[in-house]
Amino acid sequence: MNKYESVVIINPNVDEEGIKSLIQKFTTLINNDGKLEKVDELGKRKLAYEIAKNKEGYYVVLYFEANTTLIAELERNYRITDEVIKFMTIKVEE
Repeated sequence: MNKYESVVIINPNVDEEGIKSLIQKFTTLINNDGKLEKVDELGKRKLAYEIAKNKEGYYVVLYFEANTTLIAELERNYRITDEVIKFMTIKVEE
């Protein structure tokens, strides 16, 4: 299994309960086929450029170990989740 880091930017108009449920959805998906190490909620931050008419976004960073097949499924879920405005998953080298 490889180590990964996934940054997800959530629409800032989503309420706190909605953000918690999204994080729970993604962590459950990771734990089904991998191992979640840590979740950092960085909160609302100003975006470098406007995305979908938003000047801010709620940043969440997920650190986990997984097989490459999980990454494709995780990113598919990011794409079909309307509240996610941007995401990036990278492999962390030891």
